[in-house]
Amino acid sequence: MSLESDVECCKRLQWRLRLVVSPFVRVGVLTGGGDCPGLNAVLRAVVRKGERYYGDEIVGFRDAWDGVMDRRTTPLTIETMRGLLPRGGTVLGTRRGSPFDRPEGVDQVEATMSDMGIDGLIVIGGNGSLSVANKLYTERGIPIVGIPKTIDNDIEGTEVTFGFNTAVQIATDAIDRLHTTAESHDRVMVVEVMGRHSGWIATHAGIAGGATVVMIPERPFNIEEVCDRITRRHQRGRFASIVVVAEGALPLPGTIEVADREVDQFGHIQLGGIGALVAQEIRARTGFETRPVLLGHVQRGGTPTAADRVLSTRFGVEAIDAVHRGAWGQMVALQADRIVEVPLSQVAGRTRQLDLSLFDDVAQVFFA
Repeated sequence: MSLESDVECCKRLQWRLRLVVSPFVRVGVLTGGGDCPGLNAVLRAVVRKGERYYGDEIVGFRDAWDGVMDRRTTPLTIETMRGLLPRGGTVLGTRRGSPFDRPEGVDQVEATMSDMGIDGLIVIGGNGSLSVANKLYTERGIPIVGIPKTIDNDIEGTEVTFGFNTAVQIATDAIDRLHTTAESHDRVMVVEVMGRHSGWIATHAGIAGGATVVMIPERPFNIEEVCDRITRRHQRGRFASIVVVAEGALPLPGTIEVADREVDQFGHIQLGGIGALVAQEIRARTGFETRPVLLGHVQRGGTPTAADRVLSTRFGVEAIDAVHRGAWGQMVALQADRIVEVPLSQVAGRTRQLDLSLFDDVAQVFFA
């Protein structure tokens, strides 16, 4: 065993011993990345189990890692969390970014935890936030438990993330409404939904909403095949079609000219606009009146569904339990309808793509 491994083991042992000696802990919580329905339900569950069962003090850090580095906090108690179960967004505020983006950022995180007596952090976030959490844990030994959060449902190690069910329901509701206006005006409607690297939302909403075609990042699409399907549908007397396209979907090379996309300050390609491009191509190639519809951030907002409230609550309860087990460097996850722990090292830097059997064996039966 290396010296680095020995040091890491000692750090873990120190934290576990402290929790055995003193079951009361002071836990910091932050929400990172994009907002997501169910975040407040997670916070509520962490606070309820932590305060009532363990006697913990929960400290909320505002605006993700910036709040930890700059010591912007808000107390989270059972009283302050009342009424927040159905509320969308996050009362802590959220943003992207990392302590590694600042020259002294990691040192500031450690100083904050030491000076404020924070025994451990619960990090609620997506791929970026959980990758940062893993790096802080493995490189600096900072005690962290992760909770997976993204409407895209693309985090490894868990079968589903909270927020996904709500996003699919919102997209499906929109598609249902678009069917009637498309039929009334004899139009093709191209609906762009979220999904940077995975087609979970597009495929589920496409199946649930009865779409004619679905385009996903995992499968580059052939615009000629898409237009042929729509044309055959109209020839059979169906005078309206719904095309669902994930924001990260791309055409087969050489079939459609796609403009170079800008990159934001975090290195992410700026997506959005593929729906308008697809609508333009369908209109030009078929002659059918075609309209693009960008759902955008409406998928993130509003009240979480019952399924997302339940999953968020289960994640929050399990996360505070993991803190008291000293399960640092772990992420709570759903597997076979059970909440389990998965090492953050198995999650960081990875993307869970769509199960293509769902797309090929189920969705394609109806996409015609």
